[in-house]
Amino acid sequence: MFIQANSPDFVKALAIGRPPNIARLFPNSQALIVSGRVIDRALRKKGRAMTIAANARNQMVVRGTLKAAQRANAAIIIEIAKSEGGRNAYTATNYWNLARTVDAICNELHITVPVAIHADHYGIKNAADISQARTEIPTMFEAGVTSIAIDASHLPDHENLLASLELSGIVPSWAGLETEVGEIKGKEGLSTPEEALFLIQGLNAHGIFPDWIALNNGTAHGIQTADQGIQIELTKKIHQAIEQYCVSGAQHGTSGNSTTRLKTIARETNTTKANVATALQMISWGVKVNDYGNAELDEHGRLVKVPGEGLLDSLWNEMLSYAATAGLEGGNIKKLCLPFDNAIMAQPSPVRARMEAAVEEFVHNLLTNVFEAGDSAPLALEALLEAGSYELPHLVGRTEDPAEWTEEKIRKKGRLINPDKGPQGDFDD
Repeated sequence: MFIQANSPDFVKALAIGRPPNIARLFPNSQALIVSGRVIDRALRKKGRAMTIAANARNQMVVRGTLKAAQRANAAIIIEIAKSEGGRNAYTATNYWNLARTVDAICNELHITVPVAIHADHYGIKNAADISQARTEIPTMFEAGVTSIAIDASHLPDHENLLASLELSGIVPSWAGLETEVGEIKGKEGLSTPEEALFLIQGLNAHGIFPDWIALNNGTAHGIQTADQGIQIELTKKIHQAIEQYCVSGAQHGTSGNSTTRLKTIARETNTTKANVATALQMISWGVKVNDYGNAELDEHGRLVKVPGEGLLDSLWNEMLSYAATAGLEGGNIKKLCLPFDNAIMAQPSPVRARMEAAVEEFVHNLLTNVFEAGDSAPLALEALLEAGSYELPHLVGRTEDPAEWTEEKIRKKGRLINPDKGPQGDFDD
């Protein structure tokens, strides 16, 4: 059943389902922007399904994704990561303007499916990052974020847990919360059930109940040149180890994985959130990709632009010239997003429309034929109406003994976990 804007259920959901920050920022809006927890619950209720968390590297990605979600009747997430949209952003979209962009486009396009605004990969690498986060995270929620991934996976396991404990306390109780174990970098330093259980149990002991956990289960960010891909059996094993804590999986690094593998992740694991970033950027630009969105390279390792698709060919050539001068190649081509955002927006409307349409078709196929997310939007609506609130109750309570999870004991337990994470990776995506 598609959600009608004038239906009593939608009108009520607008009144009760939008978090306080969204209601304050957009008092007259007809966009159903909700907590990330609402999106997770919808996909959990559907069962063996996950939805897209689309990284909004340009406005055409946002527009195309929202249109696809409306067609698929799917609850979705629009996100930006710290490297993309934090203080040192390489996209025009950032933590502080994403909600305003999504709200405006939802109202323009009459989008009625529920959408969460997710601050992805809020990376913590040292004590200075923790100090900065205490100030910065509240401002992100003031600007309309409704869900966040606190990612201290770069640190040793005990430091990851301690940082997550400290910062989770400043996340609103109603917001979606993602945690992470195992730096995302491909086949090196894969996550283990022991690490995941340590993190989730330690959070539980302090009354913190994440909605998602992200793993290094064999994925890497950006353009993929190997077929290592998501390790499905490892993912299942880790999800089973933490199943009693009702934490869903967040799948990162989807661009290098076939549709068959992604279908299996949706159907055989507890994953409800699948991040898609590089593929959407490339498709909007008109770069040649395979059936699952991984950019194809020519014999010299260069991206192949499809003539007459995506960007104006003249603009693409200008971008390539800039990239060569700046030394941007491979996955770092993403750093063209910010310096060329105005030029992209200044293209004629038919060009912007074809960029948007390409994203829409790709995302619609993912949602309906790969992720099994079609018709999940009404389930999110049901969850809001059943709760009578924007804040859905947690699925579990505290079962771990806080006395066993003091800082001293956390450090002692954490040091018993294998500290070898493999070589450092680029997990900021």
